[in-house]
Amino acid sequence: MGTKTVDEAVDANGTEAKSDEETVNVTKTDEAPDAEVEETGNAVAEDQDDLDAEALEGEDAPEAEKGTPGVGQGAAAVVSAGLGVVSLTGSWVATVAAARETLVGQLGTSSTASVAKQVKEVYGDAWATTALVGGLFALAALIVGVVVLVRPAFGAPGKPQAAWIKSVAWAGVSLGVIGLVLAVAKYSDIILGLPSTS
Repeated sequence: MGTKTVDEAVDANGTEAKSDEETVNVTKTDEAPDAEVEETGNAVAEDQDDLDAEALEGEDAPEAEKGTPGVGQGAAAVVSAGLGVVSLTGSWVATVAAARETLVGQLGTSSTASVAKQVKEVYGDAWATTALVGGLFALAALIVGVVVLVRPAFGAPGKPQAAWIKSVAWAGVSLGVIGLVLAVAKYSDIILGLPSTS
């Protein structure tokens, strides 16, 4: 009976010891997955942060490459308007060309030439040169303005042109047309012709 009690005690101790070992093992097993999950969660979070950073860089890169839409068209429209203003007000190129033509006329005309010939060579040709240079600026303004206005037809569909770009381009075209008409009229002596010398 004492042996049975010892056996029972051993069995009980063995069972209890086994239960304790299982509890320890279970506790360790339960703790290990939590640690692994936590480490895995941290790794996933870091990977997600890296992916988010790469995605942001990927989104920013095309915008930097593409630039702001309409910048080139806007600049061209402003250039067109500027050329139109220059065609009407004059430029240093026209001034130098006219002065050179005056000098050539003075050198090529003898003092014994008629007054009409002297006026034409010294003044008339210089004025025609000024009109020619102004006409070239007006033509450039007209061409650049028209190119800006028709550019959306050849660009990406669904991207409308900004209203201010159209307005400035139309201003350049209008100034170009006016400058071109005035230049042709002056060059052909329709307006501001040479005074009569008779």
